Amino acid sequence: MTLSLLAANCFKAASRRSAFGRIGTVGLRTLTTSVTDQATGPEEPKFLQAVELYFDRASKHSTASPDTLRHIKSTDTVLSVTFPMEKNGKTVMIRGYRSQHSRHRLPCKGGIRYSSEVDLQEVEALSALMTYKCAVVDVPFGGGKGGIMINPKDWTDAELERITRRFTLELCQKNFIGPGVDVPAPDVGTGPREMGWIADTYRNFYPQDVNGAACVTGKALSLGGVRGRTEATGLGVYYGIREFLGYPEVQKQMKHHGKIQDTTVIVQGFGNVGYWASKFFESNGAKIIGIVEHDVAAYNPSGINVEQLSLWRKEHGTFRGFPDAQIISEPMTVLEAECDVLIPAAL
Repeated sequence: MTLSLLAANCFKAASRRSAFGRIGTVGLRTLTTSVTDQATGPEEPKFLQAVELYFDRASKHSTASPDTLRHIKSTDTVLSVTFPMEKNGKTVMIRGYRSQHSRHRLPCKGGIRYSSEVDLQEVEALSALMTYKCAVVDVPFGGGKGGIMINPKDWTDAELERITRRFTLELCQKNFIGPGVDVPAPDVGTGPREMGWIADTYRNFYPQDVNGAACVTGKALSLGGVRGRTEATGLGVYYGIREFLGYPEVQKQMKHHGKIQDTTVIVQGFGNVGYWASKFFESNGAKIIGIVEHDVAAYNPSGINVEQLSLWRKEHGTFRGFPDAQIISEPMTVLEAECDVLIPAAL
């Protein structure tokens, strides 16, 4: 679907509103964390600004009116909540967000992430990207995204459950979740366990909703989840790159044969997406020569056995000491190594 077709399908309010009132000020829209500020220079755009810059560039190829394009670009609704949580005898204030970028098609769809780097501009940017991703492949959903500003490693399982259920309660009370309204999914720092807690909390809040199990995706199979969901994003990365390499003009510019077989790949990030993308490339004949994590990188120009590296990290908590690859203490340098395909699959 082109941008102009997306515009034709959009029916959006001209003003941008939030669950706590109108938020038109620039300062509130660009709330960021110190990590985000450190990652971008003063002359560089933040994530949300970058997304909007690309939108403006694409919109020049659209026949839609400037007013319609402004409607598409703006975010419909943002929810910001804070609530207290006990931690080691002290009260910690937890902040969470949910952004509904576009409700031109319902439900809104997008993940919920747990990270200390979550901020308002990030969830707005990601919800916008969800709108555009759904539109270009004609998936009938609007774009949404959410997050809680915590590091999951700092909290026990019981505390994470209380945080998840309390955040879900806030979503229920503000009508920011439901099978026909807004359907979250796993993201960074969340998985089937958290989705199960969300579904159970929603079911208790809306016991009369016979479709209540559809309030969230990415649940465990025993709770109505879908087989293949875990590896789906990594498989999508594989399919997308495979098709991209099939274009003659790409092959000419890359001086590449266009086949997955013997293609050299470096992957940044070894979470769910990075692991499964690596697995699918490896199983189809590609050579994974580098895998970059936040602390170290594994590099082997002859190829890395992805499953063996994964098992090693599960047992030791790090790539360090892995015998079948060179472990590099400055991982970002591996991103500059020669390869055919570089996959950024990290935060």
